Order: sequence, then structure tokens, then C-alpha cells
Amino acid sequence: MAQRQKAATARHDELLDRIVDAAIALGEEKSWEAVRLHGVADALGITLDDVRRHFREKEDVVDAWFDRADAAMLRESEAPDFQNLTPRQRVHRLIMTWLGALAAHRKVTRQMIYGKLEPGHIHILFPGLMRVSRTVQWVRESAHRDATYARRALEETGLTTIYLMTFFYWMNDDSPESASTSRFLDGWLGLAERLDRAVYGGPRGAAEKPAGKTAPQRAPDGPAG
Repeated sequence: MAQRQKAATARHDELLDRIVDAAIALGEEKSWEAVRLHGVADALGITLDDVRRHFREKEDVVDAWFDRADAAMLRESEAPDFQNLTPRQRVHRLIMTWLGALAAHRKVTRQMIYGKLEPGHIHILFPGLMRVSRTVQWVRESAHRDATYARRALEETGLTTIYLMTFFYWMNDDSPESASTSRFLDGWLGLAERLDRAVYGGPRGAAEKPAGKTAPQRAPDGPAG
């Protein structure tokens, strides 16, 4: 019984991934706005009901696409050297890993986001904000950010703002390996770290010496790190 359930789960996950891949491919070929779920079904040779069993609507495919980035970020947090990084470096590495998971289809990703921001799409804007909050919480968990009460609230607000600014900057960044985005992010994280230190005396572990590769320390595109 357990083996049958495991096999069924594997088939479910495999088809889910195929649907997402097909939708992204169609988005690259046309545009994300032009993607229709019946077109995805036709491309895969499955029925529209097969698609419905995995996705209630097209916006659920967008969520699945960003779920892949969340998963890549969480895997990165398990890297052997990750806990040797300073808190700032952990957050930097996590967010850049999240963006890197989407980089191969940056144009489609940009179209997904801009579609959510259209005036007629208010019904998907609020779920989108919740999606942002979920990713930010995973960043905090992966980076082992343990602040509580007012400090936690300020940290979440600051990190959400930095994450969103970096995401929008990255969407139009054509520098090699998103190096400009990396500097932009590091600059704003540096500013947030200095503000936190001024108010609370600095996060625990902020003065740790990293054992691995350090993140860039200056950000020409944002405040100096």
C-alpha cells in the first residue's frame, strides 16, 4: 500500500512539473498573457480535467513556479558552509538563490508579475501579497532569524521591502550572473544591518567571521554596504 501511494505521489508530482514546464515554454513562445490552460493540455496531450486536478486556475501555475524558487532556496540553506556565514550573508545568499532559480525564464517571470499589477487584476493582487509574505517567512526561517515582538515586525517589514525592491531590480537586470542585483541587494542589507545595530545594538552573530565566500561589500546601485 505504501509503495502504491508513493508511486501515485511521484506520478502526481511529475505531471505537475510537466504542466508548469509546458506553461513556461508557451509563455516564452508567445507571452504569459497569451498562455491558456487548454493550450497547455494540448501541448502535453492530456485533458483539461487532468490540468484541473493539479491547478484550479492559471494563477496557481504562477504559484507553482515560485514554489520552485522557494524549494531551491531551502535546499541552499542546507549547504555545509551555510551556517558559517554571517546573518547578512545568509539572507543575501538565500535571496540570490531564489532569483537564480527563476533566471532562465526571467522574461516570463516579469510578465507574470506585471500581469498581477494590472488594474483589472485586483482579485489576484492580494493573494500575490500573501505569496510574498510566505517567501519572506521562508527566508527568515532559513537564515535563522529569531527576533521577536517589535523587532521581528520591523525586521519583517524591512526584509519584505528589500526583497521586493531587489526582485523588481532583478527583473530588468542584464548584467552577467545578475551581479548588479547582487550589489544592489547587499547595499540595502547593509543599510538595514546598520539601522538594526543603531536601534538594538546589532543582531546576534553580526560580527561573526564567515568561513566561506563573502558577499560583495559595496553597492553602487544602492546604499553602500
